[in-house]
Amino acid sequence: MSVAEKLTGATPGDMPHWHSINWKKVKRTVRRLQARIVKAVQQGKWHKVKALVYLLTHSFAGRAMAILRVVCNPGAQTPGVDGITWSTPEDKSNALNALRRHGYQPQPSRRVYIAKSNGKRRGLGILTLADRAMQALYLQGLDPIAENRADNHSYGFRLERCCADALEQSHNVLGTEHCAPWVLEGDIKACFDRINHDWLLKHVPMDRTLLRMWLKAGFADKKTWFATTEGTPQGGILSPVLANWTLDGLQPLLAERFMRTPKQARCNKVHLVRYADDFIITGTSQVLLKYAVKPLVVQFLQERGLELSHEKTKITRIDKGFDFLGQTIRRYHDGTVLLKPSKRSVKTFLAKIGETLDKAGSWTTVELIRRLNQQIKGWTMYHRWASSKRIFTQVDRRIFGMIWSWCQRRHNRKSGKWIKQKYFRCVGDRNWVFTGAGKSGGKKYVVYLMEAAKVTVKRYIKVRSEVNPYDPKWEMYLEARTEWKLGQTLAGKHRIGYLWKRQEGKCKGCGEALKTSEKPWHLHHVIWKSRGGGDHVANLQLLHDNCHRQIHSQGEK
Repeated sequence: MSVAEKLTGATPGDMPHWHSINWKKVKRTVRRLQARIVKAVQQGKWHKVKALVYLLTHSFAGRAMAILRVVCNPGAQTPGVDGITWSTPEDKSNALNALRRHGYQPQPSRRVYIAKSNGKRRGLGILTLADRAMQALYLQGLDPIAENRADNHSYGFRLERCCADALEQSHNVLGTEHCAPWVLEGDIKACFDRINHDWLLKHVPMDRTLLRMWLKAGFADKKTWFATTEGTPQGGILSPVLANWTLDGLQPLLAERFMRTPKQARCNKVHLVRYADDFIITGTSQVLLKYAVKPLVVQFLQERGLELSHEKTKITRIDKGFDFLGQTIRRYHDGTVLLKPSKRSVKTFLAKIGETLDKAGSWTTVELIRRLNQQIKGWTMYHRWASSKRIFTQVDRRIFGMIWSWCQRRHNRKSGKWIKQKYFRCVGDRNWVFTGAGKSGGKKYVVYLMEAAKVTVKRYIKVRSEVNPYDPKWEMYLEARTEWKLGQTLAGKHRIGYLWKRQEGKCKGCGEALKTSEKPWHLHHVIWKSRGGGDHVANLQLLHDNCHRQIHSQGEK
């Protein structure tokens, strides 16, 4: 039986070598089955949905894609309680052969803790790679169904949606002249940890035996096993979709209660914008939000074992402003509603810059600048869609002062003039540019500190609310949107941007789209450098991480 024949058939006896898999056929097979699931859901043919999900989760293509998702994740080298990682092609091939429903028994997650901003600790569950792969496999069948029933204005943990979409929708509902003047800022207490298991088992349309085993698998902390009676593990591949499934339905409930007729809509102006477990609900009065909307939300959550956080849930007038997803949304005296980086976000960002400078005692200037540039770029790219220009300028001034103090500490016996000559240059219209020089391959190079104020501030184009990435009718829209988003992301990266456009946004290995969610991409030398190939763009290709390894394993030029 050929690989092509195995793609949608029954479980094969002999697994191909990992790097001999035709990933183009595998991805197309999975995508075709997911499109059929969406169509069956829209037609209400649930017996067909069940048959298609069974076919996908028992197919070679589905299992291969599940393994690929796990090994391409940055956490692939972090093992679970069994200490196993899949670091070689042989390991991945063996895992593909062992990924079967029959006889499967999940292991407990390994509990680790990370610090929260309020001083508390959040527990994360690290699953074994085998459990991650099995969850990724069944997620391929569940996610198309979840997307079809999801709230239109839910933006967290969903394909083709991000924080910028949620913030732009917030601006849309609050930025008009006659918008609602009050906002309920909602936050769900320990959302992932408290979801009711019985509710999930009753309402989530998937293999309930598997779901029950995952929910009841427990966790291991300091070699001690603890049972789980509620919640889903933060860190599990299936957990974000289960959390969204639990919270979906709030938007139509609010619309049915407060926006049933045009007159009700004008009087109440109740709109929901949600990102994961953070949400805002607008309303025309404080009384409406406090005594009508909030009790309805509380009842909705209680049915699912959840409750609002009393510390973070409050009702605010937009004239005073409120924070949402790291930005402050506020209406000013002239009636303009603006989004700006919140004071807390700026403070946290500058604190991280300070921590980096404190650790840089033995670093070279080049290494310090590169690390600072990564932090500055990440923060400014997130906030570039808001009204951030003035704050970016203020941040540059603060960073300059911190760098100057670092230089003085490093050379406490040198004068300011000496420090300026050593570390700062004039570059174009910029004065006092923090600069580092290095040498590589016998050639000298210079790196400059990134200036936040030079980042272009633009208005974000929000994704259309009804988009389903698994539905073929949205294919052309999403392709155009991907091109726009990558064009914004690759601005200034001349070589990568040129290659991406030359390849029409597709990987030269598998022919599939190069998406930001699948980064890092790899620059592949068509003629390897070890065989005399150069770094000119004619000898370069953009590839997915797995496609790059596959080409090198086969010894192709």
